[in-house]
Amino acid sequence: MIDEGKALFLQIAENVEDAIIDGSLREETQAPSTNELAAFYRINPATAAKGVNMLADKGVLYKRRGIGMFVAPGARELLLAERRTAFADRFVQPLLAEARKLGLGPDDLAALIRDRAARDIDTTDTTTERTAS
Repeated sequence: MIDEGKALFLQIAENVEDAIIDGSLREETQAPSTNELAAFYRINPATAAKGVNMLADKGVLYKRRGIGMFVAPGARELLLAERRTAFADRFVQPLLAEARKLGLGPDDLAALIRDRAARDIDTTDTTTERTAS
């Protein structure tokens, strides 16, 4: 679970973000405390606090005095927008650049993506059927 190549506090923050995005940590619910995170990941509480504070600075978590940190209203949408932008920058922009080099237009690219997605779904269905039997 821990990636040695990435700062621990960033991994803590990303894992909390993932929980918010997948709905396992809903808005207005209490976030894991720094001590809980430190114990779970077996890290220094200060490192866990750095990740939690980063999320608070971003507006994803907010503090209720004497109770702990909670997921802010709108946190999920904020994170989804942030990740969609990062996805576009990291994957779509290079894809478009390569498509231009190959002479593929937007319609060609959309057709390729639909075709690959359909194949992926077929493969997933076949794998699921094999696993189930």
